[in-house]
Amino acid sequence: MREEIRKVLRDVAGGSGRITVLTGAGISAESGIPTFRGPEGYWTVGSKVYHPQEMATFAMFTYQPDEVWKWYLYRMGVCRRANPNPGHFALVNMEERFGDRFTLVTQNIDGLHLRAGNSLARTYQIHGNVDYMRCSLECSDAIYPIPAEVEAKSNEESLTESDRHYLRCPLCQAQSRPHILLFDEYYNEHHFHFYSALKAAEETALLIVVGTAGATNLPNQVARQVFQRGGIIIDVNIDTNPFAQLAERSGQGFFIRESSATALPAMLDAMTADI
Repeated sequence: MREEIRKVLRDVAGGSGRITVLTGAGISAESGIPTFRGPEGYWTVGSKVYHPQEMATFAMFTYQPDEVWKWYLYRMGVCRRANPNPGHFALVNMEERFGDRFTLVTQNIDGLHLRAGNSLARTYQIHGNVDYMRCSLECSDAIYPIPAEVEAKSNEESLTESDRHYLRCPLCQAQSRPHILLFDEYYNEHHFHFYSALKAAEETALLIVVGTAGATNLPNQVARQVFQRGGIIIDVNIDTNPFAQLAERSGQGFFIRESSATALPAMLDAMTADI
């Protein structure tokens, strides 16, 4: 890692400002989880092939609830078979070192950050978590783990009567839905930490963006907020993207064109070597 980047990281680490990390699909791809926006996410219902942006909508859930559940139970299986990688563990160590100065904002629904050891209190899962469900009729704001009796599905498997029984709201017995922010829905605070993420951005001295292409709204708002308030942005990605451009435009940020499994441990080392 270039010495000028190490110096910035040491200076921020030795100060008192907030350190915010924003992660996207890239960090999970290094654990073998596909983005599901490409061919891996296509899903066939009868003779029609649906794209992820069509499957992951509340409109589709209303029309074909079993098919949407099958798709998410398939994704759940893919995510559960994956393991955290060195990038995830570097962020766990970063949280342990910086405590309340640290916030992790993740677009990923795979739960790998929590499985690696990041705390729920400091991890804002702004797109939900594939292991959880909630009432489709919104009888309450409660979120429930998907019952152990409901197993992950292959592409070919259908929901069983047992699945349908357990995939019900424990309070009102209405059909439950995946606890995921769908494409035709909006961010809110209770489920997706909308205002908390923006508040963290307002106080951020260093924003580390990892493996995201900037395709969704809230991450872009977070980065723009940090940029406008003069915070430092460091983007880690194998491809150029809007966050890398924002970091370089600021005059004090950096684009690290490396895998997160390599870059994040090196960044952690620079931030903690003299502490």
